Amino acid sequence: MAATVDRFGFLGRPAPDEWQRGRRHDRRADMIEGVLLDLGGVVYVGDQPLPGALEALERLRATGLPLRYITNTTRTPKRGMMDKLRRLGVPAGEAELFMPALAARRYLEQRGLSPQLLVHPALREDFAGLPGDGPEAVVIGDAAEGFTYQALNGAFRALVGGAEFLALARNRSFQDADGALSLDAGPFVAALEYASGREATLFGKPSRAFFEAALSSLGCPAEAAVIVGDDVESDVAGAMAAGLMGVLLRCGKYRPGDEALVKPPPSAVLADLTEAVDWILAHARR
Repeated sequence: MAATVDRFGFLGRPAPDEWQRGRRHDRRADMIEGVLLDLGGVVYVGDQPLPGALEALERLRATGLPLRYITNTTRTPKRGMMDKLRRLGVPAGEAELFMPALAARRYLEQRGLSPQLLVHPALREDFAGLPGDGPEAVVIGDAAEGFTYQALNGAFRALVGGAEFLALARNRSFQDADGALSLDAGPFVAALEYASGREATLFGKPSRAFFEAALSSLGCPAEAAVIVGDDVESDVAGAMAAGLMGVLLRCGKYRPGDEALVKPPPSAVLADLTEAVDWILAHARR
């Protein structure tokens, strides 16, 4: 029986066994020249590195392949994220870190917009110093306990009044520090889109522009780059739609059967970052 595909492009049948075991290699996988790497659920969970992750990163770094960290985290500002990476022993320069709040700030600055922020309190510093007298833009990220009725209704009223609508991410969930899944910004973005009849401009994954900015920094074309992530929609499907290869890891927020939810399927489905680095090194351009 043929697979059914819903309006979101999701398949309605399990992926073949070879995809699930990571044996389906992309036809372009012998030409990897650059790597995009998700952080939460891939390198660490909460404040703990995942087993083998730091050693895998060290091996990847030793190859000289250009690497960028690309995260949809919207609870932590760039300063806090850099501090966290240093604390965990993750080697990263500031130019190697791509976060949606930074992209949204550039957008606001270029257009002279004043943000109405519905974000986590810690993230506000990434928007400090922007003008307060320009046209209004609602900016929504993962506000956590800040998603009160009053805050959501205030954002709704601003959108109905004509404010621009900027979403830092639209992930459904993330793996929280206790190991369980928690609601991310996506359900609240969707609620405001439904209520206002407006579609948000997206700045994080799976936005094509977000991937293209990271690729430009890498200095390699999409077809020669691979992303490694635990989110089949935002990481893998989003990157593959932008022309990259996509490696899905069975850790972090991954749940059995996730690889069957997207079309085309991931380039490979692997256990963890250690296996992903093995796969990358076996298929890197020499």
